Amino acid sequence: MPNRLRASAGILAAGAGHPHLSAGRRAFLTGSGGCLGTAALATLLPGAAGATVHFPPRVKRVISLFQSGAPSQMDLFDPKPQLERRRGEELPDSVRQGQRLTTMTSGQKNFPVAPSIFSFARHGASGMWFSELLPCMARHADRWCMIRSMHTEAINHDPAITFFQTGSQLAGRPSIGSWASYGLGSENADLPAYVVLTSFGSGRKDDQPLYDRLWGAGFLPTEHQGVRFRNTGDPVLYLADPPGIDRGTRRATLDRVAALNEARRAVLADPEIAARTGQYEMAFRMQTSVPDLVRLADEPKALLESYGPDVARPGSYAFNCLLARRLSERGVRFVQLFHMGWDHHGGLPAALRGQCRDTDQATAALLDDLAARGLLDETLVVWGGEFGRTIYSQGAITADSYGRDHHPRCFTLLMAGGGIRGGLTWGATDDYCYQITTPDQQVHVHDLNATILHLLGIDHTRLTFPYQGRAFRLTDVHGTVVRGILA
Repeated sequence: MPNRLRASAGILAAGAGHPHLSAGRRAFLTGSGGCLGTAALATLLPGAAGATVHFPPRVKRVISLFQSGAPSQMDLFDPKPQLERRRGEELPDSVRQGQRLTTMTSGQKNFPVAPSIFSFARHGASGMWFSELLPCMARHADRWCMIRSMHTEAINHDPAITFFQTGSQLAGRPSIGSWASYGLGSENADLPAYVVLTSFGSGRKDDQPLYDRLWGAGFLPTEHQGVRFRNTGDPVLYLADPPGIDRGTRRATLDRVAALNEARRAVLADPEIAARTGQYEMAFRMQTSVPDLVRLADEPKALLESYGPDVARPGSYAFNCLLARRLSERGVRFVQLFHMGWDHHGGLPAALRGQCRDTDQATAALLDDLAARGLLDETLVVWGGEFGRTIYSQGAITADSYGRDHHPRCFTLLMAGGGIRGGLTWGATDDYCYQITTPDQQVHVHDLNATILHLLGIDHTRLTFPYQGRAFRLTDVHGTVVRGILA
């Protein structure tokens, strides 16, 4: 999709010489049919599209802390200390059961067991297990719900992340944030309903790439796509008016373009015309709202320090966690952080230490910050990646180093906030962290997405969109709300 602000800036520059046109503004607001297109209206009025709530919501918004590349569950959340005596032994065929492997390990002659070299301890009144690498997140043991029984269908990164985001391994479907925007609209007319933030991990700087389609709107109206904030320079392009263009001229140009668009929409009845008008309006309003949003000077020094030393660096995970809080308190419906660097096929211990240094303190500070402001009870925080890692080593195993391949059969994900049972560990895995041993507590990706929508007050089976002759939804024809984890 073309950049919203780039399109807006281009049109504004083209119409810069026009005088102020109050009649054009009236034409935009009334149109030949006496009303705005519904797509544009959804972006102009906070909550205007919020007619899809099927029952009282438990949360108003979501912060997704997506750890791209797949964190190793047995090194962080799911300890298997008994495997130390089996270090280097072959993974039994009875455990693997002939399951598929990626091309990265399918040619290995053996599959040596690689126990975690990190120690674990119980935390909180719940006694939840955390690795030594996550001491700050462990402080919130009684807030987290730890799901050890996540599983997915994809075994490689691109289809797995696409599946997590859209409910399909094939690109082109709307992302979960877009579905939330479509179903609930925005609480803030000056900011998008769905914002995406990205950061590069220190554990592996050349990790798996991300693609704009992961937060795309697919076949939904385009105003529901995620707006990605940049890591350097202005967070979004064209925040400043071009030289020689004042706000009045820009406003007049927008009004004239809106009037022309509305006249054309009345002829063609194409909702994308109204959607584009709404995007121009949002771009105009973001010129005021975004600079204030990213200005951290008003934050207390102690709070900034709680997020860690990287909080002052735009584009870092810590900076983005603080920005996620600021976005959420301003009513942004769905904030998604993608932190890259978790794909550890070799040299896992050193790389994992780096990733945890990036994320541990800032994640804990985000929960503290939300709770202190009374926002945690109305916000859902989700922490996890696209699949898990294998207990066997990819490549050589030494006393202090090993690698792990992709593992979709079981992995761990954390949730906290409104409507979630804190201090609960849900599901269990076998002695090799290879299979789920609690069939009644398995959580598929579709189940997770159904549960997220449920907490927002949406029945996932009823949030649909007609496309190519069928009614599509985020969870396709699957998904069950995981009621056992709900408070």
